[in-house]
Amino acid sequence: MLPFEIRAAVTGDEEQMLHVARHLNSVNLPNDKDAIHEIVSASHRSFTGEIKDPRLRQYVFVIIDKTIDRIVGTSMIIAQLGRKDAPYIFYDVLDEERYAATIDKHFYHTCLRIGYSFEGPTEIGGLVIMPDYRRTDRLGTMISYVRFLYMSMHRNLFQQEVLAELMPPLEPDGTSHLWEALGRRFTGLSYAEADRLSKKNKEFIRGLFPEGVIYATLLSEEAQKVIGKTGLQTRGVEKLLRRIGFRYAHRVDPFDGGPHYTARMDEISLIADTRRTRADRPFSPVSADRKALVAVEIPEEPFIRVVLAAIRDDGPRGVAVENDAWEALALHHSSPVVILPLE
Repeated sequence: MLPFEIRAAVTGDEEQMLHVARHLNSVNLPNDKDAIHEIVSASHRSFTGEIKDPRLRQYVFVIIDKTIDRIVGTSMIIAQLGRKDAPYIFYDVLDEERYAATIDKHFYHTCLRIGYSFEGPTEIGGLVIMPDYRRTDRLGTMISYVRFLYMSMHRNLFQQEVLAELMPPLEPDGTSHLWEALGRRFTGLSYAEADRLSKKNKEFIRGLFPEGVIYATLLSEEAQKVIGKTGLQTRGVEKLLRRIGFRYAHRVDPFDGGPHYTARMDEISLIADTRRTRADRPFSPVSADRKALVAVEIPEEPFIRVVLAAIRDDGPRGVAVENDAWEALALHHSSPVVILPLE
């Protein structure tokens, strides 16, 4: 038996997802029972097409430890971040040079300028692995890569620009130096209060945050140091994103200064590497066989099932799939499958 399988989040997953969310508590996957119920419901209606406008959909994936039938990780795709009723908000990070020849003084300044997008990018987020599983080989790769596999399968449902927001360095109690130096002074809210409020209300940001250029030089040294920096817990994600085609967009989160990484759909190697084919035959793998995510789509829950398995290219006949995956996915000769080969 293959130990792990990915599928869509389904009704009944809420309690287990809430347990996973406690280990991140992000805007995309908050540690909040009602919010988790809304997220699972929206995901279900997205996979079924009940949400008619593709831009309003969000898709949640869970990875299951089959030995104990428990969710141990999640990831998600938000089809479009930024609409007229809820814009995508960020700080552009600008560089400015100043020189006074008469006194021979030369300075570089980092500047922040708030920006809004009402036709924003697709966002990938909600990536969490339970602490006990973070060292499990390729588990993080599986739950991260499934998003790109799905986007490749349904390119017409997503925007050309794809965004990943990374967590910056935060204090042990979860506060942000940038928020304390800037956001709190213009809103009167704590970082946690503003974070909770922003999940459903972004008007206060537009109403209270300053327009125009803000010179980071005027902020505390601690606040300046976190602008565009990646926290320890997400440096592995940053490395992965760079490897597959993402780059720092010189934009950051307006609350905590976390960096935004972007790529166009056709620049992402994992999307280009994903292909539709057919299952040809089962086989007994050896260590030299190549591994791939192997996916099948299903018209009802759980909508998609994905495993990590050994494959062999059988040319025009399709791909051979290792025995355990063949059985787990209930494949037969010529079953349609989607594969994403791994490095």
